[in-house]
Amino acid sequence: MDMQLTCENVSLGYEGRVITKNLNFSVSKGDYLCIVGENGSGKSTLIKTLLQLKAPFSGKIKFGDDFSQREIGYLPQQTVVQRDFPASAMEIVLSGCLSRSGLRPFYNRKEKVLAHKNMKKLGICSLKRKCYRSLSGGQQQRVLLARALCATQKMLLLDEPVTGLDPKASAEMYELVARINREDGITIIMVSHDIGAAVKYASHILHLGQEPLFFGKKEDYLKSDLYRAFVSPSGGYEDE
Repeated sequence: MDMQLTCENVSLGYEGRVITKNLNFSVSKGDYLCIVGENGSGKSTLIKTLLQLKAPFSGKIKFGDDFSQREIGYLPQQTVVQRDFPASAMEIVLSGCLSRSGLRPFYNRKEKVLAHKNMKKLGICSLKRKCYRSLSGGQQQRVLLARALCATQKMLLLDEPVTGLDPKASAEMYELVARINREDGITIIMVSHDIGAAVKYASHILHLGQEPLFFGKKEDYLKSDLYRAFVSPSGGYEDE
């Protein structure tokens, strides 16, 4: 499989202090990697570092020969301000094409077709003219996922995409992401506080702590003492 991204001896920091040291892992085309760990272990910081929004304290992040950071689609955690954004669903989705439109002050036909295709894939074509802030939480997340798909056909980074959603909308979001990975071959890197969903859908697990604790296939993680401690009420770990 083609290697898309590799972290070599990366240390992550927050507010001037190191929170994770000597992080080593790699992601191949078509992988579904879930990042789990305790509160403050650096999960969201890692996502921002992979997007080059933050620099690592040390180490290197390398991209494959046929892949670049610009080809990553990103679904961040939503804020209250973002949920109240006054634009149509179609305008939000189309904005995912900005990285390829450059200084051109309009979207071309190819980009509009791509936006419609991704809205259809996620079952939200009927929402295209509706104001984004009038949508339910689950509908908003589908719009943002369609936006991220307009930015990439290679890799999606998702930072706790079901935060604030009800159980039904959460389950639907997980299924959509799994289908995108399975049917379109898009690599998934997802931060999740839901260990049950992580081990259900992921092909690989990265468990962060003060020291990197585990990286490998899901099947090996399920056999580890770390997993048993993490899901045990008396194991000393808590989900975020």
